[in-house]
Amino acid sequence: MSAASQPILQAGGTTPPAPVHVGIIMDGNGRWAAARGVPRALGHKAGAEATRRVVEAAGQMGISWLTLFAFSSENWRRPADEVRDLTGLLRHYLRHEVGQLVEKGVRLRVIGDRSAFGPGMQAEIERAEAATLGNTRLNVNVALSYGGRAEIARAAAALARHAVAGEIDPASIDEATLARHLDTAGMPDPDLIIRTSGESRLSNFLLWQCAYSELIFQPVLWPDYDAGHLREAVAEFHRRDRRFGARTG
Repeated sequence: MSAASQPILQAGGTTPPAPVHVGIIMDGNGRWAAARGVPRALGHKAGAEATRRVVEAAGQMGISWLTLFAFSSENWRRPADEVRDLTGLLRHYLRHEVGQLVEKGVRLRVIGDRSAFGPGMQAEIERAEAATLGNTRLNVNVALSYGGRAEIARAAAALARHAVAGEIDPASIDEATLARHLDTAGMPDPDLIIRTSGESRLSNFLLWQCAYSELIFQPVLWPDYDAGHLREAVAEFHRRDRRFGARTG
C-alpha cells in the first residue's frame, strides 16, 4: 500500500480517530461499463461488489455511520430497463446480504421515499431493517429513491400538519425541530462526504446535513473503489482545518 493510502499520524505516531459519519455518492458505474464495452447492468453489479468492500473497510476503520447514495429520486427518469436492473440488484442485495450484515454487526437502514417502490420491495426493506436492528458495530444508511430537497420538503410538510393540528407552535420551529423530521433524525451529520468518478457536485445528496461536511472528490470510478481509496479520503479529511464558521486563532 502506498504512503498516500495510510491515514496521517498525529504527534507521537498515533492514528487520529476515523470520522464518525461518512457519506458516499457512489458514481461511475455506467462509465466503468462503457469503458469496457459491457452492459450498464454489469457496471452496477461491479458497483455492488465495491459497496461490499467499502462497508467492510468502514467497519475496520472504526467509522460508526456510513450513508451510501444508491438510487436517487431522479434515477426513476432513466430508461426502464436500467431502472429494472437497478431495482432488481437492490432487491437481491437486501434479500441475500442480510446474513453477512448480521454476522459483521452492521445495522441497515433505508432513507428516502420508499413509497415510490412497490409492496414487494418495501417488504424486503422492512425485513432487512428488522433483521439488523440490534447491530451496533456500524450503521449503514442506504439512500433509495432519495433526494435532499424532497426530504426537506417532506419534513416541512410534516411540521405544517402538526401546526394545523395545534400540536406545535409555528413560532417554536427551529433548525433542531426540522432536523427531527428528516430521514436522518437522531443520526449525526456527516463529517465527510465523498464523491467518486471525478464529478464535483452533491447531486441533491444530504443537502441539509452537509452544511459543515468536508467534501472530497475522487477521480476513481465506483466499481474500482476499495479500502485504499477510502483511507486516502480519510487521510485528506484529517488534513482539513474544520472551523464550523468560527476562527481558530
